[in-house]
This record gives sequence, structure tokens and C-alpha cells, in this order.
Amino acid sequence: MCGIVGYAGRREAQPILLDCLKRLEYRGYDSAGIAVAGKGLQLFKSKGEIAVLESKMPRMPGTVGIAHTRWATQGKPTTENAHPLDDCSHRLAIVHNGIISNFMGLKESLVKDGHRFASETDTEVFAHLVESELKGDLVDAVSKALRQVEGTYAFAVVAADRSEIVATRRESPLVVGLGEGENFLASDVTALLKYTNRVVYIQDDEVVRVTMDSVSIRGPSGELVEREAQKITWSLEDAEKGGYPHFMLKEIFEQPDAIHDSLLGRIETLETEPFFQGDSFTSVKVVACGTSYHAGLVGKYIIEELAKIPTTVQISSEYRYSPVARESPLVVLITQSGETADTLGAAREARKRGNKTVGIANVVGSAITREVDHVIYTRAGPEIGVAATKTFATQLAALYLLAMDLGVQNRVLTAQAKRSITGSLRNLPRAVQDVLNQAHLIEALANKYSGAKDMFFIGRGINYPVALEGALKTKEISYVHGEGFPAGELKHGPLALISKESPVVAIAVKDHTYERMLGNISECSARGSPVIAVAFEGDTEIAKYVDDTIRVREIPPIFAPVPIIVVLQLWAYYLAKAKGCPIDKPRNIAKTVTVE
Repeated sequence: MCGIVGYAGRREAQPILLDCLKRLEYRGYDSAGIAVAGKGLQLFKSKGEIAVLESKMPRMPGTVGIAHTRWATQGKPTTENAHPLDDCSHRLAIVHNGIISNFMGLKESLVKDGHRFASETDTEVFAHLVESELKGDLVDAVSKALRQVEGTYAFAVVAADRSEIVATRRESPLVVGLGEGENFLASDVTALLKYTNRVVYIQDDEVVRVTMDSVSIRGPSGELVEREAQKITWSLEDAEKGGYPHFMLKEIFEQPDAIHDSLLGRIETLETEPFFQGDSFTSVKVVACGTSYHAGLVGKYIIEELAKIPTTVQISSEYRYSPVARESPLVVLITQSGETADTLGAAREARKRGNKTVGIANVVGSAITREVDHVIYTRAGPEIGVAATKTFATQLAALYLLAMDLGVQNRVLTAQAKRSITGSLRNLPRAVQDVLNQAHLIEALANKYSGAKDMFFIGRGINYPVALEGALKTKEISYVHGEGFPAGELKHGPLALISKESPVVAIAVKDHTYERMLGNISECSARGSPVIAVAFEGDTEIAKYVDDTIRVREIPPIFAPVPIIVVLQLWAYYLAKAKGCPIDKPRNIAKTVTVE
């Protein structure tokens, strides 16, 4: 996912743009660039890291500008294809996140009209469209150009001798930061935290004009839009490393507080302020992508156990194109950013199908909040590391709350059961802290097995999706080929891959699947594979079957995924550290919030 920043104010734009751009480095990128509008238009960009750009670029005086980090989609990662891109007259510069799906036809038409293209990107088309439409007002020119564009986008445009930025979005995030005598623009609020905590979220098909003194928004039909600013509760310190070597490790260690904050005050109010007053549901469908999808798979077990409602889980991009079923489920849409395009599309599709919807998101005011009937915010704070950690744990916390609410509404939870669940939820931060206190032991084991090229993760029941998430974290940041399987499926193919060179991480807590899990572990050991178990404290049996054991506090099994996933996050982190991998910036991966 690319990054956009913009500044209009009294100060020099160049150093502010660079600083904001650096705060988006975690998103992943292959090139970067800046355009400053003042007397004329100054543009500088380069392939590689922001540090490379900064070391080469000249001073660019001016108080209005835009900047960009690019993750190549259309066109190779080269300096020529880096953003900003300009028009034929070099009087306009634009940056863009997203994909223009009809760019080829537009480009052919523009070339026939005499426009000269300097890049291989779809983005450059928009620069020439705005150039063709610019007769005076830049907002009008951008609006007319947009009518010709199909696809997803966040655009920001500056022009020579103009003290304004004009920007717009469709299915790609864009936020305006409000200051005193200066205003900001970004694709992610974390870029702006040093400068302001007051923001306005731009909605689909709106066009915003940003100057040092004003922010004006026009709707799809050109009407003026009034919108209240929102106050961001995250601090700059929240978005910095705080003494940790990597954002990922910091965010793993923030999980006790993140879980506590996500539960704070909510358990007590479920009966007086239910999510769905008077509604009764006979089925639930959870829709999500990536790590959020794995949280949804865990959520299936949670909802079926606590609320006794049949639950299915579907990947967002698949849901949108699936046949319409006769049932009318509650649709639960999980997205950390609240901006994931496939999940937003799924929310709109659910609404078309007449379904009630609830979103689980981490960003107040994000796009998902406008697409669903109810939102459960996770209160995880900013997550900078590409590999999702605390957002996964807090998504599980939200799913426990939702399941409790549904159980109350369906009258399947007794007062005693609610007290028991409440006590277990309140103990989750302590269970996670117990794991964090063992980080040095997990690091030692990860070092022991860091030479492995393949690694398998197995679990049963609610811990099968936890195994999937553990495998994802491992492959994501350590580049070890990790695969997760339901332990009962080993004989259906995966055992062919097991060998003494491929360690198996087995989630073996004492639940109703425990005895069968021991049998599955024995199948792996019999084929020479070393087995590392994640087991409850006090389990004396497990050591007879495995090579190494990592212990978690013994809690009701339905809540065990929370401390267990922290074990697997640390496992992946220390594997990556031992292998010298760039943990916060894994290759070929970005902190993606829009996917098509």
C-alpha cells in the first residue's frame, strides 16, 4: 500500500513532508518522491528508500507540497515510475494510491491528443486528464477528470503558482489533519501525529481543497459538505518504538494493555447497551481478509460455543461474488484499518442482501464505520509493524464481547455463565503477560530451530485457526516456509512433508481434543520430526511426547487462543531475528489496507 502526505502552511513544506513520509515507511515501498509548489513547480523522486531520496534531493523552497512512497503495481519500481508524476507542461504534479482500471483506453486517447507520457504507470493518465481540464479552478479540473476514471484511488494534486492541494478518494484512505495556520493531508493518521490530533476523514467520491487557512469538501454532486473534526487519542509516542528494537516486538508487548482497553467498561454494559437491541439471529457469517480472517475463524468457535448460533467464515473477496443464500445472517466484517477494499465491498453487498451488519475495526471514523449498522472498536492503538499482532488479539476480544451479546439476546447464557466468562475475559491480560515474561525462553527455542527451512503448525478445534495464524506470522517475517493444518488431517497428505528437518509446533492444551492431539503428535515424532508443544502449565503428560514445551497459564480452553497466539508471535519474531530478517519491513509485503 502506497503512502500519501501533503502540507499547506506557513512553514517550509519540504522537511515536514519528509518527516511525515518517514512515518509511513512501515507500509512498505520501493520508491519515493516530493513535489513542492511555489514559484513554479519543483519535483524530485528516486528509486529506493527515503534516506536515498533525502541524500540526493536539493533544497525545494515553498510552503505547499505533496509526497509519496510507492509500492509498484503498474510499472516497474524505477525512478521514472516513482510519484509524484507531472503533466506535459510540468505545471501539475499528482500522487496516487490505488489502480485506474481503464487507464489503457484513456492513455491511448490522450496520446492521440498529443500528450507525452514519461512513465509506465496508470497514475500518469490522471495528471494528463487534469491538465486537459484545467481552465482555471483546480477543484473543477480534478472533478471533471474523475468522471473519466474507473477504479480505486486516493489522489492529491498540486499546481505551480497555487497555494492549495486538491485531493479525492474512492476505496483508498485519505485523512485531512487540521492545524493552526497550516493543514495536512495523509493516507494514514500516523503520519500526522507529530503535528496534530484533529482530523477529518474524507469519504468516497468527495473532493477536498486544502490551504494553510481552510479545508473545504465537496460531495459527489459538487455540494459543500460540513464535517466535524475527530480527535485522535493516539499520541506520537504510541506510534514510535519506545526503546524496542522493532515495532513488532513493541506491539507484542503492548497486548496486555490493548486487550484491557478493548474490554474496559464494555462487559458491564452489554445488558444495558446491547449491540443489537431486540434482534434475534439464527446464523452468523464472518467476513474478513488475512490475519482478520484467521480471527474470524477463531470467532466461529467462540460464537457457536457462547451464543449457540451456527457460524460460517468467508474471505471478503470471495463473499462479494458468492451466490446469495436464502438465510439472512448477521454479517460480521473484521478489518484492522477499516479501509480494506474487499471487506468494504463485502459490507455493501451484505447491505444489498438485506443483512444486519457489525464491523470490528481499530480506526475511529474509518470507511467501514459508514457501511455497517454497528461498530465494535478494538482500541489497540496504532499498529506500525507489517505483521499484525495486537490487532489480532483485540479482534478476538471484540468477538468474545459480540458472542456474549448474542448469547444474552438468544437467552442461552445463564447469569452464572456470564459471570464465569466475565472473569475469564478480565484474566486475559494476565495470561498474556505470563507469556511475555517467558520471552527469553521462547527466544532460546527459536534460536535452536532457526536453521529450519520448513515448519508445520498443528491444532484442533478452536486452535486450528491459531495454528494458521502462527504459520502466517512465521512465513511473513522469517521467510521460513510455514504451513498450518488441522491435526486430524495429517494423514490426508501433510505427513508426506514431515521429516527430521521440519519442526512441528503443536498446540496441545487440555481440552476435549487433547487425547487425539497426543496421537497426532506421536505421528509426527514417529517420522523423526522434532515437536515443540504449546501446553498448559501443570500438564505433566505432554513432555513424554514432545522435544520442547512452551507453557501458558491454564484457563478455560475457549480463551486459550489469546495467550497461545502471543507465544506464536514471539516465536516468529525471534526466528526472524535469529535469521537477520528485516522484521518491520518484510520483503514483498506492505501494511495493506486496500486489496482488489
